Order: sequence, then structure tokens, then C-alpha cells
Amino acid sequence: MRTLSGCDVVIPVVHGPRGEDGTLAALCDLAGITCVGSGLRAGALGMDKQVTKLIAADRGIATAPAVLLTAATAASYRWTSPVVIKPVAAGSSRGVTLVAEPAGLAVALAAALALDDRVLAEDVISGREIDLAVLGHPDGTRTVAPPLEIVGDGIFGYQDKYGGHADLRVPASLSDADRTALETAAVTMFDALGCAGVARIDFFLTATGPVLNEINTMPGFTEHSQVPKMFAAAGLPYIELVDLLVTNALTSRRGFGRHAGHARYSE
Repeated sequence: MRTLSGCDVVIPVVHGPRGEDGTLAALCDLAGITCVGSGLRAGALGMDKQVTKLIAADRGIATAPAVLLTAATAASYRWTSPVVIKPVAAGSSRGVTLVAEPAGLAVALAAALALDDRVLAEDVISGREIDLAVLGHPDGTRTVAPPLEIVGDGIFGYQDKYGGHADLRVPASLSDADRTALETAAVTMFDALGCAGVARIDFFLTATGPVLNEINTMPGFTEHSQVPKMFAAAGLPYIELVDLLVTNALTSRRGFGRHAGHARYSE
């Protein structure tokens, strides 16, 4: 608290439990310090993949069918087709495994349950992986950066995210209809969770439309991370993006009128 008290504003770029789940934002709130990004409620909701599915369903946004498991129920789960096993609330794709054969199920469940007491066995979705970044402004408007596509086979896992070898293409090549559908779903989820600052909303783009994968209320934020890459493609460099987030947070702290609407950055 003593360290925080000397800060004008905090950017809590910490992933996983006790970071992007809203814990650090809550600590800043208790300390009376302005914090960039989402607060406790949005962080906690976005971190919980099962709750995210429920909110998405309420807003008419598709998600992958999944079975919620615990240590007590995992043993009774029977593999019938390829699934992705993932902790309900963990960051950076830790504990996420694609199980293509039944022999790999037990190991995958054990890895996920080591990180969380709830896990999801989620149907594999066939589609392009498209990420969108939504930036919230103090007046209630939202800006959507050019979409990014992750090109590759299998799961975009921990090593792919942080190893620097991922094939990330921005702007993703999309039809106007697909882009509009993705942007609308992304802003809808941003608002439904009560996000602030910037959030990354990840989708699979299928033949029948967008399927929500997950929401990152505090996405990776090095200069080479996905969200900065998306805004850089629109002509907003990393330093200017960080400055805008800080300025918006300080403005929101002072209070500002709100109105609906969103725009996209031009490319």
C-alpha cells in the first residue's frame, strides 16, 4: 500500500489469478489509486470461462459446447470426440490441452485440475482464430482495432504466445459481414462484463458465424503483443496507446458523461 500511495496511476499488467482476475484492480481501489483497465467485477467475470459462457448465451453469442468438471466428477467423464481440456480460471493458456484420443484424457484432466478446482471439457471448434481489441473511452464510446488472425494448427498455447514464433496476421482478411459480426459480438461482451480500458476478445470464425473463445480483460501488453500490434496496424503506436489508456483512466476517475456507440480504427 505504501508503494501504491506514491503512484498517480497503475497499469496492472499481470496475467492469471491475482492479476487479471481483478485482484490487483481491487487493491488499487482500496488504496484510492487510479487503475488502468477493468475493475474487480469485470476481471473476475472475464477470468471465469464458465461464467463468460453464461453471459455470452444471455446476449445471444455462441460459445463452444462444454462440460464443467471437478475432481469429483472428472473420473466419470467419457471421451467420445476430440475436446479441449482447460482450467476454468487460469491465464496464458496454462493447463490447456487438446485431447484428440481417449488415452490422453487423464493426463490432460490432471494438468488442468492442478491449476483450478473446475475444468471445462470443451468441444473442438473448426474455424479461423480471430482476435479483436476493444478500447473503452470515458464518454462511453468504444473503438475496435483492426482484427488479428492467428494462423496455425492446434492450440495457440503458452509457447506460441511467448516464444515469438506465432504467425499473427493483422489486419485479418475478412468480409464486411464477418467483420461487422465479430465487432458487434466483441463490443457486446465488453459491455456485458463491464470492461474498461482495453480488452481482447477472441473468437473462432466458423461457417455459421463467430463463436466466442474467451475474453482477456488484461491482455498481454508488450510492444509485440497482440493488442498493441492491432492498434499499431491502425496507426496508433505503442507509446501513444499506453498514454491514451492512462489519460482515459484519469478522466474516468474524475467522472464523465456516457453515451453509447462504437467505431473502428481505419486501416
